[in-house]
Amino acid sequence: MAYTLQQLSDFEDIRTLKHRYFRGIDTADMALLGTLFTDDVTVDYRGGTYRVSLSGRENMLEFLANSFHSGAVAMHHGHMPEITLTGEDEAEGIWYLEDIFIDVEHSSHTIGSAIYRDVYRREGGQWLIARTEYDRVIELIRPLSPEARVTSHHLATAGRKPHERADISHLIQWTA
Repeated sequence: MAYTLQQLSDFEDIRTLKHRYFRGIDTADMALLGTLFTDDVTVDYRGGTYRVSLSGRENMLEFLANSFHSGAVAMHHGHMPEITLTGEDEAEGIWYLEDIFIDVEHSSHTIGSAIYRDVYRREGGQWLIARTEYDRVIELIRPLSPEARVTSHHLATAGRKPHERADISHLIQWTA
């Protein structure tokens, strides 16, 4: 199938959108994250010990700000995008996630992978995330080694401090 220049441009815009999402959460760039979602975004993250279900941009931003905070270190990489244009202003994407999350405050280290399934919508000429969900493929949680030293910790300064954090327990179901 031959793609039009507009379709190729749309693919690249959607890839850039998802890359910004990963960078935004790892750096607690809430201003950036606020530009990436539709007002009615829906989320369903299914992990090994949790499920996050929410709707609305404000709930999404509150969830992210209180998950990637000053007590965390995070790295998220999205690989191998499969993007399908489903309409002039609609698309779907599948991404393979590879991530590391270190909870410095509780000395735990999570590594894993997941399959993201997203729905994108173009609003006002910009592609936005309208739905995002994932299912974990691998999730390994272990204590952070006592010998481990975090020598660079961007979220320590960029993320919310303990007194700034809000309770997001209504957005997360813990299964184990």
